[in-house]
Amino acid sequence: MKPLTEQEIRAAFVNCTKGEAKRLSVPRDLAAKPWDDLDYLGWRDPQAYDRAYLVTLLDDRPRAVALRCPTPASWQTQRGMCSLCLTSPADGVSLMVAPKAGKARQQGNSVGTYICSDLACSLYVRGKKDAGAGARLHESLTLEEKIERTTANVAAFLAKVTA
Repeated sequence: MKPLTEQEIRAAFVNCTKGEAKRLSVPRDLAAKPWDDLDYLGWRDPQAYDRAYLVTLLDDRPRAVALRCPTPASWQTQRGMCSLCLTSPADGVSLMVAPKAGKARQQGNSVGTYICSDLACSLYVRGKKDAGAGARLHESLTLEEKIERTTANVAAFLAKVTA
């Protein structure tokens, strides 16, 4: 993924108003992100942990979605499988729900999927972050094929949000 600026990220949101995009919390350490190892940039809002954000490139244009997710509690930790990267991280997965874009958003429609709670799918796929014992199933796919699958899953999720 190519490095993005704060302005590019804020302008890329498809499922919130310009005012909401202007007020949301963007990571301050954008320059330090491992952009070459990211299929998408994901983060939790440090002021409101039930909010998360995901930004990716589709057709070389940044696209971003605002997500709602449960706040973690020790009794809630679910070691399920992430729908994007097919990892079962020790930190668990969360059901992340995105309001749909456009008129569907005004009607209160949303779409959800299970995503790694820390939004570190790209790093798990590449082996740059340890997901814990038994978190990744043995596959005969190459790393490039796993990356392509993750990218396709992210694009499919965004397509549901904008449909």
